[in-house]
Formats: sequence, structure tokens, C-alpha cells
Amino acid sequence: MSRFLPVLLLTLSLSACSGKPSGPKDGRDVITAMQERYADSWYETLTFVQTTIQFRPGAAPDTTLWWEGIRIPGELRIDIGGPDTGDAMVFRQDSLYMIRAHQVAAAAPTMHPLLILGFDVYGQPAEETIAKLDSLGFDLDRIHSAEWQGRPAWVVGTDIPGDTQEPQFWIDQERLVFVRMTQRVGMDLESLQDIRFDNYQPLGEGWIAPEVRFAVDSTLTLVELYEDIRVGVDFSEGFFEPASFSTAPHWAATTSGE
Repeated sequence: MSRFLPVLLLTLSLSACSGKPSGPKDGRDVITAMQERYADSWYETLTFVQTTIQFRPGAAPDTTLWWEGIRIPGELRIDIGGPDTGDAMVFRQDSLYMIRAHQVAAAAPTMHPLLILGFDVYGQPAEETIAKLDSLGFDLDRIHSAEWQGRPAWVVGTDIPGDTQEPQFWIDQERLVFVRMTQRVGMDLESLQDIRFDNYQPLGEGWIAPEVRFAVDSTLTLVELYEDIRVGVDFSEGFFEPASFSTAPHWAATTSGE
């Protein structure tokens, strides 16, 4: 029997070298992998026209067009109803500015988790994204693997499959893109909000989900559909500055006819 000992020792040695599976040990590893995969290739600017469909109990769906421009990281401007309406939301430097009739009507510190997970993660150091997600209440120490729409995903925020109590975000394991977020909402956190980035398609050297769906307690509340999607757009100086909202030329005018 001794002649089998070298083979047994070699097998044990190879098993020891392989260690545990190479998957991430926590959410920090997931964010780092996302940033490293696309840091040198993901698009820096993005524009699209969004059909926004809102669903309210007892009423017909309300449909509005939004013109959106993103500069990664951290800048998002949404012109509601069109570039010339004077009504908009501007996310900038972790603040939200509400624009009404071309003037700043309100402003408040706000971090936009969908902007962070869907876009900013690829254009800023992983440490910055991690710090923001931690401050938003995601438990980055807890993680597990699950399947989402037939594809393997990392679930960050809980290590219990099927848990719906803890805020969590889901990342496609192969593509390393954000696909889902769930969190408790309402006065007593009695309701479950479920947000999904659907139908991913390649865009530039990155990806885009042209359909975003929001539901509360499995009831659809909002659908966003992206059209006329463009990358590499040069925004005018001051376009994301609330103070120059009315004077900075809009990308819709500068890209028309291309």
C-alpha cells in the first residue's frame, strides 16, 4: 500500500494550494472587482431620453419623458418633460437640487444608490464607493450567492438566502453589473421596495440596462425605459451646476442632427 502514498500526498498538497473558492469574501471584494474590471474602459458620459411610467392605485398610468445626462462619477441631471421646461433634478457632489421654473427650489444632502451602483462604481476608487454604501446602511460584511433571472449573482447585505428584512444589492457575477436592490420602506418599514435593472446590453466598452422597474410589495410603481442612448457626449461648462442651470447649453441641442 505504501506505493500509493506519494499520490495521496500530491492530491492533498494540490487541495491545500487551491484553498477555498476564489469568490469574494465580502461586499468590499465585490465592489473592488467591479471597479477593477472596468476602470479603464467604462464610458465616462451618458445621455438618454427616458419614458417614465408611474403607476398609482385607481388611476391610469402617468407617462412623462425625462432627458437625462450623466457624468461619472456623481453627476446626474434630469430634465422633466423636456430640456426647456425649467423643471429638473440635479444630483451633484452627494446633494440633490430640485429645480422649478429654472430656479433652485430646494436642496438637500442626498446619495443616490442607483447612480453609485450602476455607474459611479466604475469611475471612482473602490474605497469611495464602499464608504458611501456603508453610510447608506448596507452591511458589506454579509454576502451570499444566488440566482437572478437565470444568472448567478452576489447578494451583498445579507448572508441568509431569501432574507427580505435587510437592505441588499445584487451584482451579476459574470458581468459584474448591478441588477437588483431591495430595502424596507414606509413609516414602520413595513413594505418591501424592489428595484431592478433589466435587459442589459453592451454599450461602448461597458453595459447599460435600458429598463428599470420599481415595485413595492410586488406591486409595480414605476418603469423607466431608455431610448436614444449615447456615450461620449461632451457636456457644456456648468451643465451640472445648479447656479448655471438656465444658461449652460443643453446636450439635446448640441447633439441634435448627429
